[in-house]
Amino acid sequence: MSRVKSRRAGSLKGGDSEAETPDGSVQTLTVAEETVAEETVADETNTTDAAIDADKPDHDGRPPRAWRRISWSRAIAYGVLPGLALLLALAVGYLKFQDASLRDDAVARVESVHAATDGTVALLSYRPETVQTDLDAARGRLTGTFLQAYTSLTHDVVIPGAKQKQISAVATVPAATSTSATADHAVVLLFVNQTVVVGQDAPASTASSVRVTLDKIGGRWLISGFDPV
Repeated sequence: MSRVKSRRAGSLKGGDSEAETPDGSVQTLTVAEETVAEETVADETNTTDAAIDADKPDHDGRPPRAWRRISWSRAIAYGVLPGLALLLALAVGYLKFQDASLRDDAVARVESVHAATDGTVALLSYRPETVQTDLDAARGRLTGTFLQAYTSLTHDVVIPGAKQKQISAVATVPAATSTSATADHAVVLLFVNQTVVVGQDAPASTASSVRVTLDKIGGRWLISGFDPV
């Protein structure tokens, strides 16, 4: 027995260690085996600590990567997408407004050319026996200062002269073009031919061009300017 203990003591002095197993027996570990065991335990401890550190939240209480993903998604959901939707709505509204405006202008061009043509024929056409009625009816196509000027001219000069000298006049518009038009204002260029007969004389024809300005009042295009060009 003393020899066994001596051997064990000698082996321990040589760098070995002994551990007691669960059944009470003693197991001798070499220095190399003990070192490997200690390194294994240390590695497991470091791995566990690293895992714990990785799971620890940042100072704001959220894991860094998850926080970044949440921030970008919220920025897109609450900032970018509503902004894009607003821009698209504005663009659609603007295009609709432009389309409606262009259509209104196109309608104004057609209507104003028609009103200028008919109005000019009415202003410059009359017969001696109906001159009062003809020119008074034409006044209903006018507005503004031009209405006042035309009324004075016809009452003071044209109507008395037509009755006295048996003057008749017929006007035609062979060509007309719109130079500008909006929903309530337009300018039309007309080419006018007028044939005048005085008494028994031969007809006399003249050709001229006129710039007609119109304003839309009460749903009607009325002539507010009549200028030879």
